Amino acid sequence: MPVTPPIDPTGCPLCGQANQCAGQVERATGVKQPPCWCNEASFSADLLARVPAPLRRKACICPACVQAAAG
Repeated sequence: MPVTPPIDPTGCPLCGQANQCAGQVERATGVKQPPCWCNEASFSADLLARVPAPLRRKACICPACVQAAAG
């Protein structure tokens, strides 16, 4: 039976770099964080569709991928 690697909620599901998610930082450290950058970001349907199905709603897209998709 194949082993599924664990999902890294701190890595971008598109590029693998750190996604800078304040929610994940808070969960990992227990230190209250300000609102996450993604609360103000716009995620297009095309960008969200590029996230592999097993990673959807499991790991945040990073700011660099959001910015690249926007422009």
